[in-house]
Amino acid sequence: MPEATIDTGNTAWLLVSTALVLLMTPGLALFYGGLNRSKGVLNMMMMSFSTIGLVSVLWLFYGFSAAFGSDSAGGLFGDLGQYFGTKTYLDQFWGATAENPSGIGIPTYVFMVFQMTFAVITVALISGAISDRAKFGGWLLFAFGWATLVYFPVAHNVWGGGWIAQKLHPLDFAGGTAVHINAGAAALGVALVLGKRIGWPRESMKPHNVPFVALGAGLLWFGWFGFNAGSELTVDGVTGLAFVNTQVATAAAVLGWIIVEWIRDRKPTLVGASSGAIAGLVAITPACGFIDSWAAVLLGLVAGIVCALAVSLKYRFGFDDSLDVVGVHFVGGWIGSLWLGFFANPDLNSAITDVVGAKAGLFMGGGAGQLAGQAAASAIVTVYSFAIAFLLAFVIQKTIGFRVSAEAEVEGIDIAEHAESGYDLTPSGGGSGGAFAMAGVGTSKAAAAPAEAPASEKVAG
Repeated sequence: MPEATIDTGNTAWLLVSTALVLLMTPGLALFYGGLNRSKGVLNMMMMSFSTIGLVSVLWLFYGFSAAFGSDSAGGLFGDLGQYFGTKTYLDQFWGATAENPSGIGIPTYVFMVFQMTFAVITVALISGAISDRAKFGGWLLFAFGWATLVYFPVAHNVWGGGWIAQKLHPLDFAGGTAVHINAGAAALGVALVLGKRIGWPRESMKPHNVPFVALGAGLLWFGWFGFNAGSELTVDGVTGLAFVNTQVATAAAVLGWIIVEWIRDRKPTLVGASSGAIAGLVAITPACGFIDSWAAVLLGLVAGIVCALAVSLKYRFGFDDSLDVVGVHFVGGWIGSLWLGFFANPDLNSAITDVVGAKAGLFMGGGAGQLAGQAAASAIVTVYSFAIAFLLAFVIQKTIGFRVSAEAEVEGIDIAEHAESGYDLTPSGGGSGGAFAMAGVGTSKAAAAPAEAPASEKVAG
């Protein structure tokens, strides 16, 4: 049997990709924090940063085994003891076979930490739906329960060879179903349990720091190259395809969102452009390594337009998804997943047929089978994630409490939950603050606003 060896190029690329994906969660904290009101910016950012701590530890001890261990319980999750955190597997290589014991030459530890960063950001995405009203302790308990009961088994089903992968053969290159549809469905469930923010939608709750939004979006865009291109694990032509498709789809989505704002509101916004970038990144995630670049451009344009329109659904149906996780991640994830049913091209990536047993897309001569598989897998994840998230949030609310008091919400959740505020604008010379005062900081009542915020203020991510 050949001796197992490390492929230094593949391993170095995956380590770099891991760092890029980890950077995405602080980027998300800035993006969400800027979209939030000033009196809750720290609480919003804390939910992202705390998720890095919590989920990283869970992933080491049992999450990686549950997601990528050998099938257990009929393919619902992996063998919990296979990669248990107290074991050492420095001499093991991911994807090893009897013929090639080094597989792609990546140590299992490296693959484990790469996937850890995916688990972290998936949980953190949910927090954008419940800004300004969630207890920090309730959030941590929810994150623990949802990661354990939903993300780990869904990752196994989509990527780890579980039941969905075996029966439906969905394609998901980097997380359209496992990450974005999964998190978006959960965001809707928990938002429904916590209810609407006080004053929504009568009061204006527009972003308090647009430069934060743009900076966060830029960091997410930068890190997303590790998220998508890194998911090939090796450095080859598909890696380059995923990299290019990520860029052009995101660029097209920025244009699509801006076009909607220009036509609808007569004013394109930086918040809209930033949100369009996120919509494009979400939509291309499942498809980046499986479709032609012209199809990626078209996908980005469609995602930017549709998601820009979809964020208004919360006003139509009356659910307070604070930062539009549903409108961008859930809707964008569905668009990207279904796109594969139309445009998946086996000539670009032999893994479509050789490894996962999928088929070419409908418009690429493969019939409607792959489209049906994509839809079925996305629907199963949607229903499961929504149901568990709703039940978890409901139980937390009825026990330790998930929503802060009305007084804490009005005065500012940062002070109530963390005893600190994002901005100290009190003049050094004393006085009431005058021109230095900022709405929402140290005030007890929000300013009155029109019955519904202008459409340009409804975009988020």
